[in-house]
Amino acid sequence: MQRFILIALSAAALVGSVMLAPELLAGDKSDSKVTIKTKIDKAGEGKSVVVFSLDIKSGWHLYANPVGNEDLVSNQTTVTVTGKAKPKFTVEYPEGKVVKDAIGDYKKYTGKVTIKAKVERAKGDTGELEVAVKVQACDKTKCLQPGTVKIK
Repeated sequence: MQRFILIALSAAALVGSVMLAPELLAGDKSDSKVTIKTKIDKAGEGKSVVVFSLDIKSGWHLYANPVGNEDLVSNQTTVTVTGKAKPKFTVEYPEGKVVKDAIGDYKKYTGKVTIKAKVERAKGDTGELEVAVKVQACDKTKCLQPGTVKIK
C-alpha cells in the first residue's frame, strides 16, 4: 500500500510539473531563439580565431558567461571546440548585463553578442573541428530547455 501511495504521489508531482511548464512539452529548445554566424580569422600556423556573432530574438535572453550566480552556472552560455587531435582553445566571452531578480543577481545577453574562441591545433592537424555553443534562453515568464548549436 505504501508503494502505491508513493507511486501515486510521484505521478501527481510529475503531472503538476508538466502543467506548470507546458513549454517543455512543445519541443521548443533554446537554440531556436538564437541565430549564430561564424567567421574564422587565421592567426598563424595552426592558430585561428573563431568569431561567433549571436543574434538573440527580441524578448529573449541567454545567460552570460560568467553568469555571476552560483545557482545558474549550468545555464550559462558555453563554447567548446573538439576534434580528433583535441585542439587547445580559450574563449573570450563578453560582459553580460546585470539583472537584479528575486532568484538573485545574474548576468544575461540580449540582442547581438560577439564571442571569440582562440584555437590552437597540433602541428600537422588538418582534421575537421566541431564547435558547439550551448545556450539557455528565457523570456520574462519561462525558460526553454537548453539547446546546442553545432558547427563544423
